[in-house]
Amino acid sequence: MPVSLHDLAEPATCAVLTMEIQRGVVGDLSSFPQLAEAAERVGVVANTARILDAARGKGIPVVHCTAEFRADRVGSTVNCQLIAAMVRNPDHLLAGTPPTELIGELGPEPGDLISSRLHGVSPFAGTSLDAWLRSLGVRTIVATGVSVNLGVLGLAIEAVNLGYGVVVPRDTVAGIPQEYADAVLDNTFPLISTLTTVDELLGAWETAPARPGTNIR
Repeated sequence: MPVSLHDLAEPATCAVLTMEIQRGVVGDLSSFPQLAEAAERVGVVANTARILDAARGKGIPVVHCTAEFRADRVGSTVNCQLIAAMVRNPDHLLAGTPPTELIGELGPEPGDLISSRLHGVSPFAGTSLDAWLRSLGVRTIVATGVSVNLGVLGLAIEAVNLGYGVVVPRDTVAGIPQEYADAVLDNTFPLISTLTTVDELLGAWETAPARPGTNIR
């Protein structure tokens, strides 16, 4: 029996994850200008900011999943063409430098968590993300960010494999080329997630009780 968005994204049991919404990915220091342009067209940053503001007001955990590399590349396995291309640039997403920072509109706020990874293309393997979410009683993940091609898709698949439900507001994610991203959203994501929009998600949260222990702003 289908579960309603209201039940699936219940504030007491969901969390919002941002995926690589960083200055060096889709921001002012982007190494991926086409992806940055796609994110701008969709409104990824502005739309995600709306979700984060509402989530924080309801006490819903916010976790920013970021990527970075050490200068010595320790911890980063070069095992695919994407990573090989990235590590050829010694300054690409170098830990502790401005490109690794979140885009300012998203925070981080004091209560947010940041899960940084050195390896791979999605956020669970090699990080504490799963343990954090389980400790918070999370059962459903709201996924935002980039890219639909790899990062957000990998996030969704890993989350499903780990037993989470996944909600994807399609106006908070982007990929390139746009036709491909749209095809993946239309044909793959419905099999592993609940597709929605920012307005629909905020509408579901509007009348929902806040997460227990939350001081409403």
